[in-house]
Amino acid sequence: MRIRVSTVCLTLGLLSLAACASAVPPSRMADYLGPQAITEPPVSLLPAERPIHAGLVVIADASAPEAAPSPPDEAVNRLAQTLKEQISQHLPIAIDKILPADDLKPTGDIASFRELGKRYGVDYLAVAVLSSTEQEYPIYVFLGWTTHMQPGFRRDNWSLIEVALIDVNAGRSLLHAEGRAWATLDSPSAPGINQWYPVVYLRPQDPERRFWPPTFESAPNTLRVVSMNQAAKRLISSLQDAWLHKRRTEMNPAQG
Repeated sequence: MRIRVSTVCLTLGLLSLAACASAVPPSRMADYLGPQAITEPPVSLLPAERPIHAGLVVIADASAPEAAPSPPDEAVNRLAQTLKEQISQHLPIAIDKILPADDLKPTGDIASFRELGKRYGVDYLAVAVLSSTEQEYPIYVFLGWTTHMQPGFRRDNWSLIEVALIDVNAGRSLLHAEGRAWATLDSPSAPGINQWYPVVYLRPQDPERRFWPPTFESAPNTLRVVSMNQAAKRLISSLQDAWLHKRRTEMNPAQG
């Protein structure tokens, strides 16, 4: 009975978390570029020449309160390359180079990004900010997926990738979009059942798909990488929608 009640409570808790997941983690873009990054004015028209040639800077942010650690540097670098390829392939934006993000801080001032773009000779800069939030709580994990169970824990990771395309010379945002994802890591409290655990699930979009971390110690990083990669996939679709909306607004301002 105790286990049944715990399961019901856990289910209700997960439903509640799913309902508010759209705000978790909170947006971080304005903390870097200022509020104009997510409220671009109507006068910020897209350049007529296509494709728009731009640089890309990827910021792995963990400075917000209760933020989860960022994915490892190697994973962030791979993700930057993926974003460069996907944006160039699916939008009229050609990412010519990836710029370093070492000196960029959440000051809420676009000036440092304008300086970075001018330093590397780009007129447009795609700024990507990665952030995530995690929580961990006790659950029962099943051995053999359905037969026996024992105490364990689950770690939820909500990942967010935000992108803003800024005009370096004018110092304003032209376009912005975001991609969000949710993944979970299930682990037993006791070692010795690594044929099943730890395991990362994609939730709620593909709960049957599983990723097995190579070790217990690396499992949290595997969770963060899997979740962030899913956020990147959703970002591209969101960017395409934002581009189409921007073009419709330019052609018919009354629809904006």
